[in-house]
Amino acid sequence: MTSRDTAPAGAPCWADLWTTDVEGSRRFYSQLFGWEALEPSPGFGGYWMFDRGGAPTAGGMGSMGDMTADNTWKPYFCTRDIEASLGAAERHGATIHAGATPVAELGVQAVLSDPAGAVFGLWQPGTFEGFGVVGELAAPSWFELHTSQHAREVAFYRDLFGYEIEAAGDTDDFRYSTFRTPGSGEELGGIMDSSRWLQPGGDHWDIYWQVEDAASTAEKVKELGGSVVQGPDHTPYGVLVLCADQAGALFKLRALA
Repeated sequence: MTSRDTAPAGAPCWADLWTTDVEGSRRFYSQLFGWEALEPSPGFGGYWMFDRGGAPTAGGMGSMGDMTADNTWKPYFCTRDIEASLGAAERHGATIHAGATPVAELGVQAVLSDPAGAVFGLWQPGTFEGFGVVGELAAPSWFELHTSQHAREVAFYRDLFGYEIEAAGDTDDFRYSTFRTPGSGEELGGIMDSSRWLQPGGDHWDIYWQVEDAASTAEKVKELGGSVVQGPDHTPYGVLVLCADQAGALFKLRALA
């Protein structure tokens, strides 16, 4: 478990859901994880936050005008200079979908896709630092990029955030790298070579949510109208389950015991 008042630059610091089913998603995750879905904010286009034990842990948004939601979860990475990060991202092959946008006094956000097409966000904190706890029940547990261009993507994120990269496996059967901020012993996430099974254009980030019992939580997913796509799988990293919510957005469960 890691608690923090501020996120290190380059660390995943927030996650939000873009859903076609706002009320269904608010109900689904509240019942699944015990979150409270706070009231949508008219001033921010109906954006809402999920509260976990008195602290924000994720956000949500519905379709916006003629922009139909794609039912995906998106991670945000902390930056202390969003304009510099956007410039570096473009130089290294990223595509900017939404440039630096102030969110009142809370901070500044941007949305982009990496050279292989995986979408992620940047967040420059103002008064809001993002989630303050990872690795606890119903909180983020791990962030993982699945890519068809492993070497290129490792280089992109290393150069963008200054990560220290460690190879956890480097064979055709298992090619996986973890990343951390320089000088830190805390692994922040992983980059998986998924070229053998990804469909074209399928590069994406996965967000894992920690649970006590992955199998029973997966059953609850189904009871709430979602589905289990894969698992439970017993791995050296815990029991993992790939799920889809009631609108089809993919997310993962992780139980460490």
